[in-house]
Amino acid sequence: MNNAIFAARPRQKRWLMVLASLPLFGVMAAFAIAPGAQTNTVEQETVVEAVEIPELQYADSGAFDFWREERIQRGDSLSGLLRRLGVNDEEAALVRDAGRGTAALGRLVAGSTVLARVTNSGRLILFRYMVGDDRLVSVERVRDQFRVQDQEIKPGVETMMRSGVIQGSLYGATDAADIPDAIASQLAEIFSGEIDFHRDLRRGDRFSVVYEAYYHEGRLLKSGRLLAAEFVNDGKSHQALFFRDPQGREAYYTPSGHSMKRAFLKSPMPFTRISSGFTSSRFHPVLKRWRAHKGVDYAAPTGTPVRAISDGTVEFSGRQGGYGNLIVLRHKNPYSTAYGHLSAYAKGIRRGAKVEQGQIIGYVGATGLASGPHLHYEFRVNGEQRNPLALKLPTAYPLEARYRGMFTSTVEPLVHRLELLHGHNVTLLN
Repeated sequence: MNNAIFAARPRQKRWLMVLASLPLFGVMAAFAIAPGAQTNTVEQETVVEAVEIPELQYADSGAFDFWREERIQRGDSLSGLLRRLGVNDEEAALVRDAGRGTAALGRLVAGSTVLARVTNSGRLILFRYMVGDDRLVSVERVRDQFRVQDQEIKPGVETMMRSGVIQGSLYGATDAADIPDAIASQLAEIFSGEIDFHRDLRRGDRFSVVYEAYYHEGRLLKSGRLLAAEFVNDGKSHQALFFRDPQGREAYYTPSGHSMKRAFLKSPMPFTRISSGFTSSRFHPVLKRWRAHKGVDYAAPTGTPVRAISDGTVEFSGRQGGYGNLIVLRHKNPYSTAYGHLSAYAKGIRRGAKVEQGQIIGYVGATGLASGPHLHYEFRVNGEQRNPLALKLPTAYPLEARYRGMFTSTVEPLVHRLELLHGHNVTLLN
């Protein structure tokens, strides 16, 4: 799968719910009865004592901290990465000063994962950056300064199993189930050809994941690959299983061996709101008149990444009338897609360039005839705009017959783990 899919995206901070106030005194009562005892002959006495509860003390002047995981984007600087992690500018300056002699912090590797513990006031407690598979750069607070370590390590890989239930959003549910950000992103991406996360989620939908986690000396360094997942949407179960064939090709498949990679993704952005659908008559917010809307608008903040919904070639990249900054991709005949109102284009997106499904091609903006930041997305068949939410699009292809036996024996333990998770939220370590 294309790593560009997992470019870091803005995430809401997780605020820990706490008790605002506690009574000064509490009442405690304890009873113990031996098994098989005759309770009618036992003299019972209730003892009530006033217990003073000490005042709660917090290390950061009442601010609570949370863990954040991010994937380094191409062109990221340490300052930009820390800002995305929620670290305030003053703290970021101290980290930069402490890390000036550490080359790895000056040359961040795109696609690598960082893990940080940050307070809600923007103070950094701990920062861990895995460079490759055997090198760890850590930045740790020591009172009002930071200590930087760059060391070679041999992390251990453990298999984690978790499940959750949708109450509102997918990310709210994965947070509640203590599932890392990177795993939540992989979960959404794998099922993006099956489930439209804008329209299809239902309260009570459930999901289960089996994934790798890297540890060193008992400390979590980063999450790894999602090995297996199940998503039950509106009563229908969807399963995805990771398999690497003898030629080294990696992909996700259903238990019956059909690839999870669809010819077209259901949406160019996994988590945004549809602000305007495909219709023959809509009141245009800028032109102030009724006209057809031959596309789907996705509301999102400026700078939100936009991805290609299928493999293809850039047919057009530039300014075009009311579309503003526009990208048109040519896919296998007779299909093409258009992405308008962009604020910027991704690096290398020019006429004739090849793109892969899920690759980031541009960023949401409000150029052209747009009343606010959003993506105008069109799906075209033989050059004619069609409603992508109503089209029946081509599906994926099955696993090669010669690998069927190997596939079955490889994924059988993963299917069993998913079955163990039905109705439970557990963690299993290798």
